[in-house]
Amino acid sequence: MASNLNPAFAYTVLYVKDVAQSVDFYAKAFGYSVRRLDDSHRWGELESGNTTIAFTPMIQHETNDLTGAVHATQSPRERPQLEVCFVYHDVDAAYKRAVENGAVAVSEPELKEWGQKVGYVRDIDGNFIRMGSHVK
Repeated sequence: MASNLNPAFAYTVLYVKDVAQSVDFYAKAFGYSVRRLDDSHRWGELESGNTTIAFTPMIQHETNDLTGAVHATQSPRERPQLEVCFVYHDVDAAYKRAVENGAVAVSEPELKEWGQKVGYVRDIDGNFIRMGSHVK
């Protein structure tokens, strides 16, 4: 059955320890511009094209009872259930910039068998970030 809803993907929300710190980190490490950081520092957004990368605190007093608590990974050997992927024309330069600005190096960029150059870092909250070229 076809849907008449025609949804658009709007947000990816990252639950973080400190919204202002994460917004600043992503701007410096990955080159994004800040769209919004509210005065309460409980919501922040980056300019990222058709969708929005947003940040909110891990502790949500309004929703924890409804949806449950957010759980972060407990060790560097664990990976969150979500991977955020950014595409760059110069993956090597982007990777270097990210690490120089506080991202934790996981795997330097390398050419994959499908023709994409890919490297991995973790952000300041342990989220896994894939940095890659456009797939050819």
